Amino acid sequence: MQEQIYHLQFAMDTFYFLMCGVLVMWMAAGFSMLEAGLVRAKNTTEILTKNVALYSIACIMYLVCGYYFMYDGGIFLQGIAEIDVDATLASFAEQDDFTGDAVYSGASDFFFQVVFVATAMSIVSGAVAERMKLWAFLAFAVVMTGFIYPMQGGWTWGGKAVFGLYELGDLGFSDFAGSGIVHMAGAAAALAGVILLGARKGKYTKDGKINAIPGANMPLAALGTLILWMGWFGFNGGSVLKLGDIGNAHSVALVFLNTNAAAAAGAVAALITSVVLFRKADLTMALNGALAGLVAITAEPSTPTPLQATIFGAIAGVIVVGAILSLDKIKIDDPVGAISVHGVVGFFGLMLVPITNSDSTFSGQIIGALTIFTWVFVTSFIVWYALKLIVGIRVSEEAEYEGVDSSECGIEAYPEFVASVK
Repeated sequence: MQEQIYHLQFAMDTFYFLMCGVLVMWMAAGFSMLEAGLVRAKNTTEILTKNVALYSIACIMYLVCGYYFMYDGGIFLQGIAEIDVDATLASFAEQDDFTGDAVYSGASDFFFQVVFVATAMSIVSGAVAERMKLWAFLAFAVVMTGFIYPMQGGWTWGGKAVFGLYELGDLGFSDFAGSGIVHMAGAAAALAGVILLGARKGKYTKDGKINAIPGANMPLAALGTLILWMGWFGFNGGSVLKLGDIGNAHSVALVFLNTNAAAAAGAVAALITSVVLFRKADLTMALNGALAGLVAITAEPSTPTPLQATIFGAIAGVIVVGAILSLDKIKIDDPVGAISVHGVVGFFGLMLVPITNSDSTFSGQIIGALTIFTWVFVTSFIVWYALKLIVGIRVSEEAEYEGVDSSECGIEAYPEFVASVK
């Protein structure tokens, strides 16, 4: 009977892990739809191509070498494709009760981790949209998903010392599901690329005027946000790592509740802020507000009360509006607001952790955030700069004017209508 219970717990935790991974994979569709809605019609096919390709590249590179850099595991090591049943049963038997650490298939762990890598890279896609060469972007994706992200992931979730100097966990750093490790890292890579890439033509004038460049499809943008919102339950919920006992099942439920509350509060707060500032209910700000609430609560969704999660999400919704406007003023052109949502709010989320989690410290969070940002920004800048020198990263003025769908992909997303919106 006891062995049957062990088998059931193993199966339950593995299945839960896999289904949460599927939800996170579904976020690739969310990023695709959100970005397709917020770019101009003439750039839609290219942005969709980038999102499908970057997900595929992430899966391959993390399998080949990324998982090794992060956890000392990979395609050439056993333990992922095989399972030692006797050893697994023994690890369960060592527990005094059924509330110990999760034990699940190594393959399910790899799958759950790889979709996180793809999420970080997806953040970069929107920020550099409408003016970057497709193959330069995909070349960067190879390095980002195979090396840059896994290295900082090893220093954080992998528990490795940063260049052998210090361990972030010993300093009081905690990031439950990746506000910094995934989201701020993706934003740091995006910021490095945007700085070297420059703004879209016509976005800023010489006299300092900021010209809004509206997206082509608000229904797609809204759909993408709702898909991301849904996928985030797997993102945060799966990070509990275990479902097969009463305590962890309750923790999963609380994480789902807090994740939803923060997103809802972020959307409402951003919407109200847009009305105060612009006298209009700006849908794009509401969408980014919901995402900001999700990013903020991701660093620690298991310890706040639902009320605290709501307050955190609302503050994030206000912050993201201010961040988007501030980056525009310093001429950082981010078509989808990715750097603000995932970078600025990602840092804010890390700073919230010690408020409800006594195992973390503000100093540890700051050191961890600086470590992640510095590593990802500097290495990404080097890679972007090398690509700029070797192959160039920006399309020609003519290609940008005509739309990168035509120059990079040869297929228009809306062939009957695109001519009228160029």
